[in-house]
Amino acid sequence: MIILTGAAGFIGSCLLRKLNDEGHTDLLLVDDFSHADKDRNLEGKQFLRKMDRRDFLTWFPAHASEVSFVFHLGARTDTTEQDVLIFDELNLNYSEAIWQVCAANNIPLVYASSAATYGAGEHGYDDSHDVVTELRPLNPYGVSKNDFDKWVLDKSWQSAVGSRQSGHQSPITNHQSPPFWAGLKFFNVYGPNEYHKGRMASVILQTVKQIRETGSMRLFRSHRPDYADGGQLRDFIYVKDVVEVCYFFYQNQTAPSGLYNVGTGKARSFWDLATNTFRAMGLEPSISFVDTPADIRDTYQYFTEAKMDKLRAAGYAAPFYSLEDGIEDYVKNYLLETKLW
Repeated sequence: MIILTGAAGFIGSCLLRKLNDEGHTDLLLVDDFSHADKDRNLEGKQFLRKMDRRDFLTWFPAHASEVSFVFHLGARTDTTEQDVLIFDELNLNYSEAIWQVCAANNIPLVYASSAATYGAGEHGYDDSHDVVTELRPLNPYGVSKNDFDKWVLDKSWQSAVGSRQSGHQSPITNHQSPPFWAGLKFFNVYGPNEYHKGRMASVILQTVKQIRETGSMRLFRSHRPDYADGGQLRDFIYVKDVVEVCYFFYQNQTAPSGLYNVGTGKARSFWDLATNTFRAMGLEPSISFVDTPADIRDTYQYFTEAKMDKLRAAGYAAPFYSLEDGIEDYVKNYLLETKLW
């Protein structure tokens, strides 16, 4: 049985589609299923059962022998939320509990980290473990993700030390780490099944919505002299590429355990994002600018670009969608058709 947390969410439901397409239906889906707006993401998909996230941590230790792999994508992802206790509960403590059961029962684990851990990028966007303790995320969400990454690396270090002292080569001798683990630092993900995310949905979805309502799009104005309006740069990655990376690690558990960036390695501007969305709709761009909201202005990332060497060295060789191709597929085959994946 494969566990998939966050299964009704954006990336989780797309990974569920990928797993189904690869023939996997022995799936336990974990999420907060009380949000009816996410129900559509599970339509037409196959799985064994659903389980509320509040019940899962009790069920998991008692049934660990039935589990072969865990994809832990469930998290509170609202970057505007300021309540640290929410993130401690859902992103840190919950993830630690899952890790400990996986470690104790030799269950491989892939979990969602985030590019939000990099903060303003003062230490770059290198997924080296050496910089993790130096990173300074800009919001409580990013802090919670980085705190878990630090906790994971500490447990992995303890495992490695314990293995050397006991004379064993296996990193799981003292059950501090799963036999294989990967923490995936997702950059700016866009694509189908994100319709329920509201303010946190991608600018592509927001652009299509605004064009339908007003015929134009408003982007955030730059509040820095070194960036033009709309010239803020992000590493945008199509969700279909994200789930391919997730599945790659399911198939390749001999790859080195560790943190991995999941981006394209090429930053693009929000202007590029919006103009390509207009063109995918067969329209000429009509773009204006508004001030970045005050509640996120001081923590707004003006540049992200994933360093992708580690993932490539681990054996992932597939090309990534270009921004143009990803937007065209998303807009024409999903947003304009109001379809899910």
